[in-house]
Formats: sequence, C-alpha cells, structure tokens
Amino acid sequence: MSKPTQTLLVNGRKVTTCAEPTTRLLDFLRDELGLTGTKEGCGGGECGACTVIVDGSPVCSCLMLLGSAAGKEVLTVEGLHGEDGGLHPVQQAFVDHAAVQCGFCTPGLLMNATAYLESGDPKDPQSVRHALAGNLCRCTGYAKILDAVEQASRALPAQGKEVQ
Repeated sequence: MSKPTQTLLVNGRKVTTCAEPTTRLLDFLRDELGLTGTKEGCGGGECGACTVIVDGSPVCSCLMLLGSAAGKEVLTVEGLHGEDGGLHPVQQAFVDHAAVQCGFCTPGLLMNATAYLESGDPKDPQSVRHALAGNLCRCTGYAKILDAVEQASRALPAQGKEVQ
C-alpha cells in the first residue's frame, strides 16, 4: 500500500511529497526542501521566527501541519522577491534602514510585514505594531523595523493607506 501524498505550491513551485501529513510545515520546508531561511525559535508559535505566508496570511510554520498546508500556496523568505526578480520592497526597506542585527528573526519579520502590507489593511503606526507583535526581536529595538515597514508601505501604494 502506498503512502498518501500531499501536494502544495511552495514559492511558486508545485511540490508533491509522501511525507507524513503530521509533519510540521517548518520541518518539511527545512529538512525536505532545504529552505532553511525559515527559522525555528521557540517551536511553540510565540516568537514568529518561522513565519511563512500561506494563501496570503502569515502563519507560524512550527504550528501548522503539512496536511493542513496541502493544496495551499506557501511563500517562504526564499521565494520573496520584487517584480524585477531583485529585492522585494520590504527586503529593500530592511536593508535601507539597517533593520537587522543578528538576523535570526529577520525572515519571519519580512514575511509578516509582507503579508501585512499586501493585505490592504490600514497602514497606520499602531496597526503596523499590532501586525508585527507576534515577531520577537532581541537586537533591534524595533524602531528601524518600523521605519522599514513605513518605507515599504510607500513602495506598495496600491495596497492601502501608507503609514503616517
């Protein structure tokens, strides 16, 4: 008897696997696909380091099972890029504002900020803070991160009101 397969779209590529549906999405991405940009910080959905975008929404991949991701579109930091193939506006803003220190939390912050900015939700400072509240960063103090998200909101004007 053959194992059931799971099929999902990861960074625009169709992936079919026989991995157990109870495998954490984080482990599948890192161990099976070699997408190690997604980090494991706490393993309990508290730190946001493992954030990926699933069908347009940010998700802690340490809490999502592969079976729950089947049939869905998953975007990891490795798949994040601008329309020209270069840096995505959020990535560029993080570079411009030096919104990184050790870099461990950066992939999760990039993914959460991207999902937020592309959501069409209002882009006021309080909403930005609320959207990023699930991402812990020990190094930056968040000021540069918030500045970066503000810059990125201006680079994505069609996605809602920019940060004031």
